[in-house]
Amino acid sequence: MSPKKVVERFYELDLAKDEDAISHFHKNCQLYWNSSQGFTVLDYDGINSMLVGVRKSFLSFKYRLSHLLEDGKTVTARYTIYVTPIENPDEEQPLAHFISIWEVKKGKLYKGYEISQLADEDPASVKTFSERKI
Repeated sequence: MSPKKVVERFYELDLAKDEDAISHFHKNCQLYWNSSQGFTVLDYDGINSMLVGVRKSFLSFKYRLSHLLEDGKTVTARYTIYVTPIENPDEEQPLAHFISIWEVKKGKLYKGYEISQLADEDPASVKTFSERKI
């Protein structure tokens, strides 16, 4: 499977419902994440803990890709995460915008570099994330 397809399969998941999402990650994976909360490094166990937290907090947790670009074993994705919180089950809402760069090793997500910011609902901003270029 191509690196692009590996990454795309992961982003097709609903993390609030998929208890096997961690299987998409290499056992020696590392995720380097710059967010509005600061810089975080997560390994396999840290990512798994985050996924468990997602399943406890949300009824749905979906990615909407706008870009998915492949260069060798590296894939860049640009997307917005949409969630349905347990506290508000009737409303799906944008959570954050991301750009992620993934290195794929042995068919798994191996090294990730992410930058994110909280989603805004400015129509011009939302439109740039909804125009899919894959």
